[in-house]
Amino acid sequence: DCGYRMDAVAENLVVVEFKTVEKLLPVHEAQLLSHLKLSGLAVGLLINFHVPVLKDGLRRIVHHFGERSASPRICG
Repeated sequence: DCGYRMDAVAENLVVVEFKTVEKLLPVHEAQLLSHLKLSGLAVGLLINFHVPVLKDGLRRIVHHFGERSASPRICG
């Protein structure tokens, strides 16, 4: 009802967002970051299935809320 729906949460630790798009865009990372902020979780995984090799479609975001340097780290 609120407009924010996470695709999956693994072990109450990792927010997982699934995509099937030509290319992952900053808006996809922003969506995952919003889910992290709303859930209070620090680790997110963005998976794009529209790639020949799945490892090329993975993005991991770690956000440490409340720390001095609160900008997210995007890996992959």
